[in-house]
Amino acid sequence: MTVTAQNAKHISVLLQEVIKALMSQENTACKNPWFMDGTLGLAGHSKTLLQEFSRLGIKANLCGLDRDPDALSRAGANLAEFGDQVHLFESDYASFETVLPEINSPLFNGILLDLGVSSLQLDVAERGFSYHNDGPLNMRMDKGYLPQKEAMPHSETAYQFVNKADFNTLKHVVEELGEDPQAGRIARAILDKRQEKPIENTKELADIVYYAYPAKWRTTARNHPATRTFQAIRMYVNDELGQLSRFLDKILDHVAPHGIIAIITFHSLEDRIVKQKFKEWASDCICPPHIPVCVCNHKKQAGILTKKPILPTKEECTLNPRAGSAKLRIAQKTGA
Repeated sequence: MTVTAQNAKHISVLLQEVIKALMSQENTACKNPWFMDGTLGLAGHSKTLLQEFSRLGIKANLCGLDRDPDALSRAGANLAEFGDQVHLFESDYASFETVLPEINSPLFNGILLDLGVSSLQLDVAERGFSYHNDGPLNMRMDKGYLPQKEAMPHSETAYQFVNKADFNTLKHVVEELGEDPQAGRIARAILDKRQEKPIENTKELADIVYYAYPAKWRTTARNHPATRTFQAIRMYVNDELGQLSRFLDKILDHVAPHGIIAIITFHSLEDRIVKQKFKEWASDCICPPHIPVCVCNHKKQAGILTKKPILPTKEECTLNPRAGSAKLRIAQKTGA
């Protein structure tokens, strides 16, 4: 069966762990708590959350953001039963402040980010995210027409990046974001191939990367050699690390006292950004180590509820292999 935006399915990662975190004692004591799902997708987490609050007789409200219009449409249908409790916006999560006036700028009792790529994107060939399905080299999560796209540092498609970037840029992106030790060989192979003609689809790019790998590496690799390159290009094109950093710099000012911030990452660099920001929030001093006396006047803003990230169980990974690299970190804003 051909996978389309209408029949793509998505399994929510670490679902029970996320719901447990967001249904904190303080949040279940609220009459009308507000939640933000900054990466709404098909609304698996959010629908379950609203259902659980409803069972307690609590009318929870949701601000859902997604820059993918297809996902937003599907999410709206999945959440229709909750009526005016749900407020959905076509926006990247780093631009969340632009939509707050439309919902009277509430303080949020819970924040969720699930930074994984949804099945709606991976399994639909025309989106160009996966080497498994031949399609155009797109990889834009917003499909290229989000109103805020002019402000994005990387507003090009994967096709434009692959066919225009110089050797050093290609190598750097694949090496840093893909963490691929063969980045130099891959970048050279891309440059050599595009001298013959532009690289137009995902199968072409996957084959180039495959044959750039040494033969011995190809036979012993656990995953397709193109896995890391596709991940790296997707992260670059969508400015995923920049989005995360900008969001974390702003979000705590919009969280209510005792509010929960839950973030699921799938990449070591994402996890490092979240870990470092949580540590900063939880510190009374963020001065550089070489300064002997504190001069920053920084005050603790949140507590870290997960000293180590929560990982999916073996059972979940068996049911949903895409959950394998997921890590959940949770922080709680102080009561001040």
